[in-house]
Amino acid sequence: MLQAEATGGAPRWAAEQRDALRALVAEHGSLLVRGLGLRDAAETEAVFRHLGGLMTEREAFAPRRSYAHGVYSSSKWPPNQPMCMHHELSYALQFPGLMLFACLVAPTAGGATPVADSPAVLRALPAELVERFERVGWLLIRNYNDDIGASIAGAFGTEDRSAVESYCRANAIRFEWQPDGALRTWQRRSAVMAHPLTGRRCWFNQIAFLSEWTIEPEVREYLVDLYGEDGLPFNTRFGDGDPIGAGVVQVINQVYEANTVREPWQSGDLMLVDNIRTAHGREPFQGPREVLVAMADAVHPADCSPTIEVTGK
Repeated sequence: MLQAEATGGAPRWAAEQRDALRALVAEHGSLLVRGLGLRDAAETEAVFRHLGGLMTEREAFAPRRSYAHGVYSSSKWPPNQPMCMHHELSYALQFPGLMLFACLVAPTAGGATPVADSPAVLRALPAELVERFERVGWLLIRNYNDDIGASIAGAFGTEDRSAVESYCRANAIRFEWQPDGALRTWQRRSAVMAHPLTGRRCWFNQIAFLSEWTIEPEVREYLVDLYGEDGLPFNTRFGDGDPIGAGVVQVINQVYEANTVREPWQSGDLMLVDNIRTAHGREPFQGPREVLVAMADAVHPADCSPTIEVTGK
């Protein structure tokens, strides 16, 4: 944690301290900055823009509010349910190297953004499980509709079918339109990546977070009854299509928990996270919570020595 004294204002402080802050993130994987007193979206946007090159989110898994170009709310997720540890957009062909978070309103209880060191997680996972994922990768299956999760427009920035299809073809995503207009997609990705700057091997994916076994059991049962086993808003498999059992997801989440650190938010806090080296999540919370998010410094899988060729499957 770094205690800041931004006497000239948070944006000016961020501009002056940019190189030092990024060096600390490179050294530690994440950094919490306290004392900036961030109060609103405009000030936060200025801070974010001084710290990295902001990206437009594509392929979102849950709705967000957009405050400004490249500045978003946290994903809309039930407050009483955790968001499991993950690496943002690890299923995309352009993902952020840096995540930026700013807490404008801290919750009355819970709601921390925990972090976990990805190389440590990789070392702690069962070797045979890692080897299998290195060999076949992981498969993300998504169903887009207007009822649950991100809509087609929310994920792709358009409802135009030809534009969505062009995006999918350009981003190694196999797609299939359903009779009711819903969209189903498949994308095969590498589960282990090398950090583009350090070369360290990282467990980099959303295998556990986007699994059917991470959904609350009663919610999963309801969704299966409504949409069928193949109609869940998202699910993950081994890259060869084999199912990933509940036990595998449990092991991954247990290893994450054993390597997780957390610090409760205070209003005004800023946090920088190396998205490749460090996984993050969100704990359940009570009361209002306003955390702004930006994704910065785009990275491509080719920069990270993937263990498989990324494809639609």
